Amino acid sequence: QVQLVESGGGLVQPGGSLRLSCAASGRTFGTYAWFRQAPGKEREFVAAIRRSGGTNYYADSVKGRFTISRDNAKNTVYLQMNSLKPEDTAVYHCAAQNKFCFGYGCAATRGEYEYWGQGTQVTVSS
Repeated sequence: QVQLVESGGGLVQPGGSLRLSCAASGRTFGTYAWFRQAPGKEREFVAAIRRSGGTNYYADSVKGRFTISRDNAKNTVYLQMNSLKPEDTAVYHCAAQNKFCFGYGCAATRGEYEYWGQGTQVTVSS
């Protein structure tokens, strides 16, 4: 059975940092990603990474502040979030798809991902 389980969310002050983890079980995937959804808003792309390595993809709103990484041996993907802002507050979801995505269009499109985690809440507030 395929499962994606996120952890690491919480409450942090503006300017602070958090590291999210996504542990995948049941199989491996070609591309992993993080999406987020704030109250009353659509789920939006944050970052994506291929299991095989190479270029990572980021939304403009997080570029330079967030870093996605992977540990293939653990089948786990991470999202290091620095310089957090109140507008980063959202539920962060891990996603995975079978394809190895080459290109931002594939990596950032929600409909390309077949598997989703339940999400972890990140709240940035003073």
